[in-house]
Amino acid sequence: MSAPLDLRGDSPGVVVVVGSGGVGKTTLAAALGLVSAQEGVDSLVMTFDPSLRLKDALGVGKAAEDEEIPVALPAGRERGGLLNASLLDARRTFDRLVGRYTETEEQRQRILGNHYYQHLAGHLGGILEYMAVERLYEVSQEGRYGRLVLDTPPTAQAIDFLEAPQRIVDFLDSGALKIALRPWFDDKGRLRGKFGLSFLAKPLEQFLDRIVGMQLLRDMSEFFQAFEPMFEGFHQRAKEVEKLLRSKDTVFVLVTGPGEARIPDTLFFARRLKEAGLRLGPIVVNRVHPHYAPKTERKEPDLREGFELLEWLGASHRKGLIELRRLLPADQVVIELPLEAGEPTSLEALSRLGEDFRARLEAV
Repeated sequence: MSAPLDLRGDSPGVVVVVGSGGVGKTTLAAALGLVSAQEGVDSLVMTFDPSLRLKDALGVGKAAEDEEIPVALPAGRERGGLLNASLLDARRTFDRLVGRYTETEEQRQRILGNHYYQHLAGHLGGILEYMAVERLYEVSQEGRYGRLVLDTPPTAQAIDFLEAPQRIVDFLDSGALKIALRPWFDDKGRLRGKFGLSFLAKPLEQFLDRIVGMQLLRDMSEFFQAFEPMFEGFHQRAKEVEKLLRSKDTVFVLVTGPGEARIPDTLFFARRLKEAGLRLGPIVVNRVHPHYAPKTERKEPDLREGFELLEWLGASHRKGLIELRRLLPADQVVIELPLEAGEPTSLEALSRLGEDFRARLEAV
């Protein structure tokens, strides 16, 4: 469960970088993909909307939403591996799934042209997270890369990513979906059945239109009716995605921030990974402030408060690392990466970050 991530060999084939927002997941994912390619493994980094400077470093733009863009490795570090990068887009992935599981062009256009699908489908709860692993599965089945590195969505609750496939399965099996699939409206868009023939029909429609919007309800009903023939395919696909995540060829790298305040979330996430039957690799404590030995006297009185703050930050982060290691199992690998003067936003800086990570991992 806590086997180190070996970027030098051909295993693992899938690296999933997880953690809360703002801890440097995207940057680390890019660095791991870069080092993997530099070690001779054809690699693909899939990421969600990286910062503008990181996009520039990887040389990717909007085109990466439609295709995988080659990344030029830093001079002198090319060792036979290729690195491609792609930007994950939930809606585009969803569109491809629709194309895969629809039997006719008419059915495909019926779904893609649905107003509810166009405006809401890419933003439904769990869809962003599920489409990330769906795209991961799609590329892994093609077998074009020796290693895939996935940067997980910037969700408020990182645990949502792990639960996304099961949430899709639960939704497809739910009673709520069965209710939604009932023929609520006739060909003219009016409530059918006992409501359509009763004196309550018009007041009920007016009430629903005022509270929710009748057109939205009609679009939703049409969406689910059109989607029904695809549910079995989606159901099976979600199960296969779950199987990939639990594969021995997939390792999860948990990224967290320094300090004692981060410890509860880190322990919770690590436990959930293991409880879900997923392979937890190294836990990375990122942006650790350097530790300074305290000095009782300062020759620079104007800088004294600044030095005291730096000493306090270093001591606080060091204390958090010691406590985290104490609370984790003895065999769990923990890697600390130091706070840099600036964000690594060039290929050379990303390469140094990845090589630093690998060196620290080998030293454990």
